[in-house]
Amino acid sequence: MEHVISADGTRIATHTTGAGPVIVIVNGALSTSNDAADLADAFANAGLRAITYDRRARGDSGNALPAEPAREVEDLAAVIAASGGDAAVVGHSSGAVLALYAAGEGVPMAHLFLSEPPFRFGETAHATDLAERLQAMVDDGRAADAVVAFQREAVGLPEQFIEQFRATPDFATTLPLAQSTVYDTLVTQRTSTPSAAMLGVEMPVTILCGTETMPFLTGAAQRLAEAMPHAEFLEVAESVGHRMHPDATALIVAARVAG
Repeated sequence: MEHVISADGTRIATHTTGAGPVIVIVNGALSTSNDAADLADAFANAGLRAITYDRRARGDSGNALPAEPAREVEDLAAVIAASGGDAAVVGHSSGAVLALYAAGEGVPMAHLFLSEPPFRFGETAHATDLAERLQAMVDDGRAADAVVAFQREAVGLPEQFIEQFRATPDFATTLPLAQSTVYDTLVTQRTSTPSAAMLGVEMPVTILCGTETMPFLTGAAQRLAEAMPHAEFLEVAESVGHRMHPDATALIVAARVAG
């Protein structure tokens, strides 16, 4: 593990696996760099140098309040710069939203891969005060309430699924990530409909979508592809349940950035 220093002085933890063209992985909600370890290994086996990082307020990275998506853009820019500045980026879920937002803000990327980004295009958006309420829960020490509210209101998970998850040991692992729900809520809320700058990015863009995922994610990926006619759209049969299949994804990425 190494650290890079973001523009506001926050330490961002990174992990590097393999050698070759650089791929920076941007995780989705309620996850850390450890959750991308299998994907990083698959990239390394495909001849790539995979860099995973803990987005701020997660894992071994720091944080600075108030929460602001622009700070996460700076974090990603710092990770890319520290890697040598010639990196492709693979973003999954809210990480894909953040990656495209950063690209629209001018963060340099050699190629951008967007896996099932949850763009709502202004439809069925969560309450505008959700981020404020989540921050209040975190400040009051109510991490569990924040995680549940995020899953219910931002992600839209059914109550039965939430209750089942709360009864598992995995639920406890999400509690230290409660602050990160504010960041994910803000970035997806502010970019519910991608801006003209996001849609007009100049680097090659590949949009990935599993064939067995939540219907709204399929719809979002298809709408994004329609709004970005220069982008490549790929269905990945091996990716199911809103998870990137490591080997299948590595083959797709390596074919477009290696050599």
